[in-house]
Amino acid sequence: MKMTTQIRPSNLAFLNKLKDHNDRDWFNANKAEFLQEQDMVVGFAEALLQDLNTHDVIETASGAKSVYRIYRDTRFSKDKTPYKTHWSGSFKRAGKNRRGGYYFHIEPGNSFIGGGFWGPNASDLKLIREDLAFDPSPLRKILSTESFISSFGSLKGEQLKTTPKGFDANDEAIDLLRYKQYLLLRKFSDEEVLSADFIKQVGQTFKNMRPFLDYMTEVLTTDINGLSA
Repeated sequence: MKMTTQIRPSNLAFLNKLKDHNDRDWFNANKAEFLQEQDMVVGFAEALLQDLNTHDVIETASGAKSVYRIYRDTRFSKDKTPYKTHWSGSFKRAGKNRRGGYYFHIEPGNSFIGGGFWGPNASDLKLIREDLAFDPSPLRKILSTESFISSFGSLKGEQLKTTPKGFDANDEAIDLLRYKQYLLLRKFSDEEVLSADFIKQVGQTFKNMRPFLDYMTEVLTTDINGLSA
């Protein structure tokens, strides 16, 4: 049987049913349907991976390896519902000289494609901020391009309400320095998700992340003289 590469109405319909019946008894009774729908999502993820590997080098071994489990970790959450009500997955770029990653999230009424740096560690965050304090113009140039604005609008991510420690509140780059995450997000309507060219739109969205990812990679992997750190 040919593997599907398109998100189907049934993929979203299953999530709506799961949202209305988020309990183990219902899920176990409908496990066969879940597995069938998940297989379609894996096919979509595999097509994304193949496309990514035409213009980047991805460490994630397969579409199946990219897709996250449907089961929620409820140990530290007040919400004890056992299952996620979305399909999602991510792809990791290969090697220390390819930083950042790609993410997809399929959910009725809340689908989006993401990428960038979700939880940079303290040393990486310091390197990014130091580079921005020295010269924010390279990043501002990327953020102002037509392809960036049309895809992502603006930079996203959690921000500090105050000035990060060790930096000047009057720095010209203070708006960029306050970020704790550096994320790119593009939302899609259900109609767009179910369209025949959705896979193509996602592929182009991932491509449009590259200038940002390449800039961040250079910041995080080279010293002040531009040599490999």
